[in-house]
Amino acid sequence: MNSHRRGLIITIIGGIALSFDVPLVRLGGGELWQTLALRSLSTFALGAVIWLLLRRFQPDNSVLRPGKAGLLAGLFYGLSTITFLGGVFNTATANVVFIVAFTPMFAALFGWLLLNEHPSRSTWITMGLMILGVGIIVSGGLSGGELLGNMSALATTLLLAGAITVGRKSRADLGLVPLAATIIPAIIGLTMMQPDGLTTVPQPFWVLLDGLVLIPLAFWCLAVGPKYLSGAEVGMCYLLETVLAPIWVWSIFAEEISQRTLTGGAILILALIGHALWQLRRRQPDVSVL
Repeated sequence: MNSHRRGLIITIIGGIALSFDVPLVRLGGGELWQTLALRSLSTFALGAVIWLLLRRFQPDNSVLRPGKAGLLAGLFYGLSTITFLGGVFNTATANVVFIVAFTPMFAALFGWLLLNEHPSRSTWITMGLMILGVGIIVSGGLSGGELLGNMSALATTLLLAGAITVGRKSRADLGLVPLAATIIPAIIGLTMMQPDGLTTVPQPFWVLLDGLVLIPLAFWCLAVGPKYLSGAEVGMCYLLETVLAPIWVWSIFAEEISQRTLTGGAILILALIGHALWQLRRRQPDVSVL
């Protein structure tokens, strides 16, 4: 298996895992700061355990030495957790997923401006189709959003694109960086919540499942992806959350999925599958670096 194919598989798995984030947060039933603290603390604790095990059994593993790139990417990842949950709690879910869906566009823009990456025509076409799909899903929904939530979602998009670009430029193994970076939102959440906040989350199991399993898996996969793929391709895999999260919400909360969502979701899925299959048939990644 060549490196580009491996990168596609890893990153798609990360996008699928990330799609469970919002449903599990909603199942927890907590408020913003207590949910942020509980989810982040659990993820950081798991990251610390993994780091200690690797240091004990694989002391030469490159993931233990992410360098300056790891510090910068970690800052971006840590802040993006705060802004993402800020968006989820302060505006409509449709608004959040629509704005975050522009991550691949910003990643491609940063790659072009900072790394001299030139995504090929097929990547731009796929991105255009996926943006069209997202637009169909949330068309008419932005009017119901709040300014704070929308700005939080926009900040999330820029931060994720920045983290992707850092990983792409450094080619370092940043797999543990997003896990370690959750100490940032953990501290913020603990500072802002009520003194007994961690013990008053109505359904903590779901938040812990999110923080201990799904988020670490998603973060690791999406942090490793830029080693093998262009920023635009990694960013497109983040859009899997846009497609799948409404399906999980419908399954769990029996919320009706509109025809608009089904149509846009079909476009997104077909565009992503088509692009992935096209890339798997090619020997070289769909990007040229000058």
